[in-house]
Amino acid sequence: MGCRLPGRLWTLDFGLWTLTSRPLNVLIIPDKFKGTLTASAAAQAIGQGWRKGRPDDELDLLPMSDGGDGFGEVIGQLLKAREEKVATVDSAHRSCKAKWWWGPRDRIALIESAGIIGLAMLPSKKFHPFELDTFGLGRVLTGAIEKGAKRCIIGIGGSATNDGGFGLARALGWRFLDRTGNAIERWTELERLSSIQKPSQRRWFRELVVAVDVQNRLLGKRGASSVYGPQKGLLVDEIVFAESRLRRLARVVESEVGKDFSVVAGAGAAGGLGFGLLAFAGARAVPGFEIFAEYAELERRLAWADLVLTAEGAIDDSTMMGKGVGQVAHKCRELGIDCIGLAGSVNLRARAKGGLFRRTCGLTELVSVSLARAQPAFWLEKLVARVAQSL
Repeated sequence: MGCRLPGRLWTLDFGLWTLTSRPLNVLIIPDKFKGTLTASAAAQAIGQGWRKGRPDDELDLLPMSDGGDGFGEVIGQLLKAREEKVATVDSAHRSCKAKWWWGPRDRIALIESAGIIGLAMLPSKKFHPFELDTFGLGRVLTGAIEKGAKRCIIGIGGSATNDGGFGLARALGWRFLDRTGNAIERWTELERLSSIQKPSQRRWFRELVVAVDVQNRLLGKRGASSVYGPQKGLLVDEIVFAESRLRRLARVVESEVGKDFSVVAGAGAAGGLGFGLLAFAGARAVPGFEIFAEYAELERRLAWADLVLTAEGAIDDSTMMGKGVGQVAHKCRELGIDCIGLAGSVNLRARAKGGLFRRTCGLTELVSVSLARAQPAFWLEKLVARVAQSL
């Protein structure tokens, strides 16, 4: 479990490098452990474990989100926004009460799609993606509009849907018509799409920002259906079907609106919801980590830190491709700050090629996957205490 941390944590004493005995400033900045721990719960467990191993260190707990599950809670706390609720439906059109966050001083609304149309909200394998859409998110948007929001930020990771924002658009008043003028009400029937009728109102906020956690375009081998469809339940032959519907939607939108939103980075996020918000709600896509870093004043907090502990459910190839934990590690390397990556599991290939972390540690080094998932906070605290004691 030993490792050598260079830089500020080490001093040269009689020709040997030794760990400084002074208390350290430790920034704890975890993302969620999906399905087991929120970012806030992970931060608490890491903090408790670190205090057991190094009780004299100063800790700064900063839960993180790059746009998926937990985005509303994390950014809402940073904005000191208050929680609101509105009646809507989930991705399967089941009635639900959805949370959003309201900052009255700046008239800003904060919405987390995962808490409305998220995959985690559905019973496992009960619904097929062809049965799901983003309609319920539109009701939450209109609730924020009715409240008087001038600016809106939406985190769109973790969705159950693959409809390209078709349902959202319908909720906002867009109509999708076939050649005979009949309305299309299911995204799986978009092969019949011939024209689109715009609503009377097309700009609802002064600024609508979409926090995306991936940079995929809508279509193609790296598009929404091909990359993320299987996670939502699409089979191989169904991916081709879904792709053809989204392609038809994108082509008709381009012909009617005059812009190809399908090629914008982030358009493929959340099953194409990124595309829908760009095309039908006038949004602009921003990496979710950038939004978090701005509101958290991350640069200032990193300047304070001697050591950074970041964490997520799995450190793997995707960590190095724009995810929040990888972004934290990149910033630490740029600033010469030591960074330790913690996770439920660590992919060996990511461990070998990442080069971003001074050290990576996974719960599966202590216990089985089943035990780690059953008691994630307990084992995370244990792991962190061991890491702290080994310094």
